[in-house]
Amino acid sequence: MGALERGGADWVHVDVMDGHFVPNLTFGPKMVADLHKATRLPLDVHLMIERPDDWVDRYVEAGAAYVVVHVEAARAVSATLARIRDGGAKAGITLNPDTPVDAILPYITEVDLALVMSVNPGFGGQKFIESAIGKLQRLRKEIDARRLSVELEVDGGVKLDNVHRVIEAGASVVVAGSAVFEAPEGVDAAMKKFRTALSQSPH
Repeated sequence: MGALERGGADWVHVDVMDGHFVPNLTFGPKMVADLHKATRLPLDVHLMIERPDDWVDRYVEAGAAYVVVHVEAARAVSATLARIRDGGAKAGITLNPDTPVDAILPYITEVDLALVMSVNPGFGGQKFIESAIGKLQRLRKEIDARRLSVELEVDGGVKLDNVHRVIEAGASVVVAGSAVFEAPEGVDAAMKKFRTALSQSPH
């Protein structure tokens, strides 16, 4: 956490996986609570799990600043988003690469964040899926046309050589995983390179 803070991270993106909705398995609410104690940075908690409706309260209680649910997994999307907000966190909606943007547009006025997955969720280090650019552009147009205060986030395969493109497509939040944590120069230096690249973006 210290390296991320020193490198200038604004948030910490936390991927929660259950081994069912995605094949990988990670941690649960207890780890999110421990992370909340370990950093001053807001926790952006992405629930890649089945039945997120049953779990959002526990992640809000654990200290998540944002709780993001998949449109493919939530049974009662609007009610779940409302519960996140009522609990004091910000609500987010996301979709898998094969899911059309139209699936989340009905909820765009009910969220604080829309996340475009630019890899298939479950494992790090995957290649950026180019169709994410069109999704970002479509969502940016919708958000701006409706004058909404919604963050537009992109997650998956973002590197220094494509970060300008995702910003130009409309992203306001960029998740960098393996590009930072597997960088040979170390987390601090890699984060600073991203911050420099973002500051030089024309948008």
